[in-house]
Amino acid sequence: MQNANEQQWLVTGANGNLGRRFIMETLGNAEDKIRAVVRSQRAAKQLEATELTAEQRARLDVAVLDYTDHKALLGAGQGCTRALHLVGILKATKSAPYAQAHEASAAVMAKVCDESSIEHLTYLSILGSHASSPNACLASKGRAEEILLGAKTSACVLRVPMVLGEGDYASGALLTRGAQVRSFAFRPESLEQPIYAGDVIKAVGQAALLKHAGALDLAGAESLSRKELLQRVAACMGKTTSVVGLPITLGYAIAACMQALLANPPLTSAMLGVLDHDDDIDPAPALQALQMQALCGVETTINKLLATNADAELKKAD
Repeated sequence: MQNANEQQWLVTGANGNLGRRFIMETLGNAEDKIRAVVRSQRAAKQLEATELTAEQRARLDVAVLDYTDHKALLGAGQGCTRALHLVGILKATKSAPYAQAHEASAAVMAKVCDESSIEHLTYLSILGSHASSPNACLASKGRAEEILLGAKTSACVLRVPMVLGEGDYASGALLTRGAQVRSFAFRPESLEQPIYAGDVIKAVGQAALLKHAGALDLAGAESLSRKELLQRVAACMGKTTSVVGLPITLGYAIAACMQALLANPPLTSAMLGVLDHDDDIDPAPALQALQMQALCGVETTINKLLATNADAELKKAD
């Protein structure tokens, strides 16, 4: 028999860094159960390798399916009371266009929520997303938001900027660049407002607990230039770095060449546009709506990342 306080989550796109972290924290701090949905057996194995106790693992069920398969996703959603939709891409390809990854998966998720026992849905989007955005990725995300907010099921869209968390690629790259004597950055004066991954997970939990409906823009406690962010990272390491600015036009030219010459370019114009978006918002309205306290500051977040790296190095040494 299900405990009155026990919730069962349906989490799509669960194999990403935020998905794995959400699974670990939710199973570690509550009696909730999670049905984690991924697209491949490889992704499922990644989740199965997550460090969990035997009791926690018993509350995790991993399903492999296509996010646009209505019948399969509806089956996965049976018995679930909350949903977290993490499906999204920065780089579109011919086999995985933005419309498929964002709008199509959102349409199926909205229908599944309306036809199942799910009472609340949270969708993680990108700060700056809007259906009318000139950027293909942000516009696609914006259309996905509209689809999910149009569902009968109560839905909350959380738009967040760069998310920094222990163990993820972006955070590791930031630490690596900050440790260099000289680092390069396109448009170093562009504004970043990074948010700690742990704060995003708390926001998801609060949105579900309060059954908040509507879109919220949530970012870190401080907006600072890309140059200053790299210098702060270096300072936390006891180092200094000289940031060399590169014109953003050069970045777009490189992206255009890659797109013309490569079937799967590592950088596209749409990706660069998302990364170049200036983030400078007041997080207070979102914090108030979600009944959350102050967020982790930039230095606190960086030091958390550094501490995790140090622990990992010690484990390697053992």
